[in-house]
Amino acid sequence: MTLQEILEDEIRFEDLPIEWKDFDLESFSKDKTLFDYQTNALKFAIMGLFKYYQELEENKKEFYKLYKNYGLDEDLDIKIDKERIRKLFELANYRIENNKVLFYQLINRMSFWMATGSGKTLIIVKLIEILHKLMEENLIPEREILFLTHREDLIDQFKKHVNEFNSNSGVKIELYDLKEYENIKRSLPLKTKNTIRVFYYRADLLVDDESKEKKLNYKTYENNGNWYIILDEAHKGDKEDSIRQHIYAIMSRNGFLFNFSATFTDRIDHLTCVYNYNLEKFIQNGYGKNIYISKQGFSEEEKQKIVLKTLLLYTILKKHEVPKYYHTPLLLVLVNKVHTEESDLEMFFKELEKIAKGEIDESTFEEAKRELKEEFKEGVKYQFVDDEFKLSDEEIESLTMQDLLKEVFNAQGYSSIELITIRENKQELILKLKSTEKPFGLIKVGDQTKLLKEKFIHYEITERFEKESLFKNLDTEKDITILMGSRAFYEGWDSTRPNIILYINIGVGKDAKKFVLQSIGRGVRINPVRSERQRLKNLWLNKKITQEEYHRLKDHAKYLETLFVYGTKADNLKKIIEFMEEEKSKMKNIGEYFEINPEIKDKLLLIPTYRETEKYIIEDGNHISFSIGKEDLERVKEYFNYLGEKATLMKYDCPPKVLCKLKDAFCNEEKYFTISKNNTNKDPDLLLGIILKHFSTKYEEFDKPKKLEEEIIHFKHIKVHNNDENKLKNIVEKIEKVRNFPKKAEEEEKYKELVKKGEITINEYTDKIREMDKKYKKEEEEDKLTLKYIQNHYYIPVALSEDEKIDYIKHIIKVKSEVDFIKDLEKYLEGSDNFFKSFDWWYFSKIDETLDDVYIPYYDGGKRLKFKPDFIFWLCKGEEYTILFIDPKSTEFTSAYRKIDGYKALFEGKEFAYGDYKVRVLLFMRNNTDKQPAKKYEEYWFRIFEELKQKVKNFSGYNF
Repeated sequence: MTLQEILEDEIRFEDLPIEWKDFDLESFSKDKTLFDYQTNALKFAIMGLFKYYQELEENKKEFYKLYKNYGLDEDLDIKIDKERIRKLFELANYRIENNKVLFYQLINRMSFWMATGSGKTLIIVKLIEILHKLMEENLIPEREILFLTHREDLIDQFKKHVNEFNSNSGVKIELYDLKEYENIKRSLPLKTKNTIRVFYYRADLLVDDESKEKKLNYKTYENNGNWYIILDEAHKGDKEDSIRQHIYAIMSRNGFLFNFSATFTDRIDHLTCVYNYNLEKFIQNGYGKNIYISKQGFSEEEKQKIVLKTLLLYTILKKHEVPKYYHTPLLLVLVNKVHTEESDLEMFFKELEKIAKGEIDESTFEEAKRELKEEFKEGVKYQFVDDEFKLSDEEIESLTMQDLLKEVFNAQGYSSIELITIRENKQELILKLKSTEKPFGLIKVGDQTKLLKEKFIHYEITERFEKESLFKNLDTEKDITILMGSRAFYEGWDSTRPNIILYINIGVGKDAKKFVLQSIGRGVRINPVRSERQRLKNLWLNKKITQEEYHRLKDHAKYLETLFVYGTKADNLKKIIEFMEEEKSKMKNIGEYFEINPEIKDKLLLIPTYRETEKYIIEDGNHISFSIGKEDLERVKEYFNYLGEKATLMKYDCPPKVLCKLKDAFCNEEKYFTISKNNTNKDPDLLLGIILKHFSTKYEEFDKPKKLEEEIIHFKHIKVHNNDENKLKNIVEKIEKVRNFPKKAEEEEKYKELVKKGEITINEYTDKIREMDKKYKKEEEEDKLTLKYIQNHYYIPVALSEDEKIDYIKHIIKVKSEVDFIKDLEKYLEGSDNFFKSFDWWYFSKIDETLDDVYIPYYDGGKRLKFKPDFIFWLCKGEEYTILFIDPKSTEFTSAYRKIDGYKALFEGKEFAYGDYKVRVLLFMRNNTDKQPAKKYEEYWFRIFEELKQKVKNFSGYNF
């Protein structure tokens, strides 16, 4: 169970107190806004901080206990086998038992598993803004913020994003080199309202010994452990005895540690993962290229063929280039060894030159084409999505050597390769054929000097005098079709161009795993149109491109939106596939075994839909009240009177109409405010801003009822942890027994008829019934999971568990109040006088908050939110049609009041037409506690179904 999964069970972001969610999570700069997955990462970070700092008194011990409650039973204590490590922890007053540092002391951390290309730097900058605001509001302790990453170019990238953020933000992030820490601390106060002080440094330059040159002894900057530390890909060398990893934990021991990476291999980072958007999820959600990994390896004798095959495939891709939209494809060749005798780089170069000079025979060329046709003729499966890629025989068969010369080598005829160096740039070698002026290849190494002396001594070499780097300008240097290099450059560069990666003799160890995942992550980026990162079909579905654009580009997109991965060794390719499989979720989707209730086929199931208006919510006759403590309200009114109307208009940039309503609200409190017992004692400036934001929210009104289509889908995504094949098999078998339960009655009738006709005996009939009792079940159980056939439920079977901590299955009913509701409903339906019998027909369904799209809009703290009640009922009697929402766990009364207000404004006392039907929408909360709702809202709560019957009657006018 990861931290993300714990938080999904424990907290809902929308139910957090106002001050914990009053953030603009979307905007970043003039040209950038965050994607949904980026804002979701920030929401989970906020929820984690809320849990740690607000709900737990002994933060570390209780946070650790939370993990234990969710099944953590591993020994994650750190073994001390070096005196140097012991001293580190002893100096920081860590508790050490049995030569181990107890893990609970390191629990104040969260990791973000973000795919390469997912824009984690934007998340980091917004997280800094959130930390600042939470400190300003005294919601988390005041601490210094430190950003650490492991290379200078990544620090430069961070600075660039900070400058971009600062250009469009009310607060400014001021960056300071960590070496300036003592001077800054003496000269500047920690807390300033509109500036955020952030220190930065190279993570690998923090040491525990003497400071020298750029290396810093962490003890000088340790600040009694009072840091919020943000690590960006700074987990390198994450073995248990890694000194640096311990240093980061020690420096943040009284703060918090945030770890961002695309490739976590450490168990602690997996456990404390607060948001998982790794490569699998990135691609499944429509971002980046699809990945195909070839399973074909090649022997030493076939090395020319693998080079030739990748060039043939590249030629096909290049023919599908779409100017002004997609990138120019690139073949990326990654080698294990550069300088050794018969090095991998040298091998590829020699085979490449043979092809460039025309030194391959026709049979080898044709054999390479034949193998390519064989590989793709049936279609090949992508790695993370249920889709495939095909190449037609005709497309491959039509390829000629002239095509390769043109598309790969930018040449018209065969020729030998010459090398070009760039003065003052010792890391890049440019390749071109002597027969053309255009280059085609680039070799990127740590230092070219040794290569030139040892590997390329017999080649003609010319020198450029320009200072620019082709590697840094790879996206615009479109003549470069092949990029070759070693592991040294797989990180720290961004390009959408790679479409083929060829690994030559890459190993299979732990380091190789990181290398493969990082480099593949570098290759998946796309940017087809207008700075969008999603694939073409998703852009069309999300209305980011026109239908005309989609149809014009779609035949080319499948080529340019695929990353083809090849390798020289079959064993290594298997290992690469294993690495990719490890990125996959360990959960298996079993949604296909659940089905929509067949009895619903001829029934009309309606849901409400909405549209946004130009009207502010405060203008509505049922205006949405704002919940605030009496003392807070008095302080806000005093502050408003102090500012005056003109200053308020300028300071908060609010519409004059909203300001008029605010004045009216302060004079008529009961009309506009719900007075709560809780006073936050927050800054009145902040509270006034929140109130104005609430008053300025645009109203969303009911549009029309619509037929249910794909708005309830969570049952299609029920997943089981795939680590026990027997359990998985048992669950699937039991689902099928329960799902098919209605067939039992049909078969019984059939056998009764056979008995009447004398075609079978009573004994045979009895045997058949016994068989049916085993074959069909109304209810089954498997390891705390219960599967039920409920005749009136939207899908069958219903899956639930009385163990809220059950973690091996997702998207089932497991919250106690919801499980109790189902059980009580079943019991009530057994009664002969249950009021559901009054209807011609009725059905109901669970609504999943994360996956389903059935909701009631409501307003909270200036934000329009979606309330998704736990259950929806459809009740039909003649032309009278009721959509009934029931939420049995709304014991968070203040939150429930706002949801009820949202419902009342849209639906109460109203009737809508759909064909011949008169449609009403009702909402009730079920209260299983001793706590009583406020009198104003008590009519919306019920305890027993007889109460519900009366309330439905009162609100709908039905006569039961």
